[in-house]
Amino acid sequence: MKLYIKQKVFSWKDKFSVYDQYGNARYYVEGEMFSFGKKLHVFDLSGNEVAFIEQKVLSFAPRFYTYVRGQQVAEIVKKFTLFKPKYVVEGLGWDVDGSFLFHEYEITKNGENIVNIRKEYLSWGDCYEMDIANLQDELVALAVVLTIDCVIDAQN
Repeated sequence: MKLYIKQKVFSWKDKFSVYDQYGNARYYVEGEMFSFGKKLHVFDLSGNEVAFIEQKVLSFAPRFYTYVRGQQVAEIVKKFTLFKPKYVVEGLGWDVDGSFLFHEYEITKNGENIVNIRKEYLSWGDCYEMDIANLQDELVALAVVLTIDCVIDAQN
């Protein structure tokens, strides 16, 4: 299953849609403009909040919490490294590896592929393709990928 995260170029706050491989809207995401720390809400097409991402403020390293359907499923932390960024997904046992500079990375668990992420460069605005191996991981994978994007954004 493929999902496409399409972010708007000119927006005062984070607001974008997530589409499936056929161009159908699946989710929409809204950030809070005036909040202490970054916060993103993920809604289904009926307007129900299905995921929430929250930055832990006053933390030495960027740290974000990921909630799906009201339950915390993961904590994403950027580890301090000298050369290559390293992100740890605590709570799911998922490993993240790849080129974050070029927005191409993969998430695995015990060597099994969960999702591959790559940036589409010939599009208006930022567009990311998520290739999710198991349909059951769709929402959690989307929330984790959005959280990693928040961590990368926070460090810049």
